[in-house]
Amino acid sequence: MHPMLNIAIRAARQAGEIIIRSADSVDTLKITTKSQNDFATDIDKRAEDEIIRILLTAYPDHGILAEESGYTNEGAEYMWIIDPLDGTTNYMHGFPHYAVSIALKKGDSIEQAVIYDPVRQDLFTASRGKGAMLNNRRIRVCRQRKLEGAFLGTGFPFKNSNNIEPYLDIFRDIFTTTSGVRRAGAASLDLAYVAAGKLDGFFEIGLKPWDMAAGILLIQEAGGVVSDFSNNDRYLDSGNIVCANPSMHRVLLDKITPHVNKIID
Repeated sequence: MHPMLNIAIRAARQAGEIIIRSADSVDTLKITTKSQNDFATDIDKRAEDEIIRILLTAYPDHGILAEESGYTNEGAEYMWIIDPLDGTTNYMHGFPHYAVSIALKKGDSIEQAVIYDPVRQDLFTASRGKGAMLNNRRIRVCRQRKLEGAFLGTGFPFKNSNNIEPYLDIFRDIFTTTSGVRRAGAASLDLAYVAAGKLDGFFEIGLKPWDMAAGILLIQEAGGVVSDFSNNDRYLDSGNIVCANPSMHRVLLDKITPHVNKIID
């Protein structure tokens, strides 16, 4: 295992322990409203601080991009991209679907990825060129080639109400043919599930880099394709993502492309 991945796993597990210890007392948490429908708890901050402490103790020259604290050492060659608790709203309501997400980017390339589900103790990991794993077992994207019978994941554009109508148009064109579309509320886990073949594909508007970075590498290393809605690689900039195996990715893009010009960045 790559030493940087090993450190990230340690950080994710430590953050997971902080999260789980308070999961039965969420009614006592201090909650901050960052923007419309976007919340943070003191557990988000404590988990993030612990992740950063572990990473910078091992690699003090590395940079950080974290959801709660933003950039540290922004010009560094190596940049850790951190979501300490993806699915905060789920966590606040006792809905057991959330995760810790940590990715390492070198230049423009995501090199290491960890997504840890502390409820199920599922550990998703990937190193560039080395494949993707779930609890030390190799994973691959599914083989589903058609929308008929497909089982997909998505997320609502809850932070930008201007994109609700184009999103609903896309959803309508996709949903009516599939066996189901799920919105579970933690994009990092949804992406990890695509990598593991639990979901046949995923699409969402308006994500942040910390929501996506680790999941992107997992999917790529599991044999999948990731793009923005214009079939380019600017998903970290646009926040718009579609991913699946190569065949399903093309099918999803065909449904999404007619609505792209309606989406407001």
